[in-house]
Amino acid sequence: MRTTLDIPEKLIMEAMRLTGAKTKSQLIKEALEDQIARIKRKRLLTFKGSIDLGIDLDKLRGR
Repeated sequence: MRTTLDIPEKLIMEAMRLTGAKTKSQLIKEALEDQIARIKRKRLLTFKGSIDLGIDLDKLRGR
């Protein structure tokens, strides 16, 4: 999908240098994928300790 964005060139160039992205499209795609993954991980952490999976760790570990 084509989209027009107004992003400072200096910011794009620094991000490309740091990430090794070869194209602006690659840079934006990777940045969006990273941001989505970060948000999903953060949401998963809110469930920490609140979900009972009914797993006996001692039994799984052969104790």
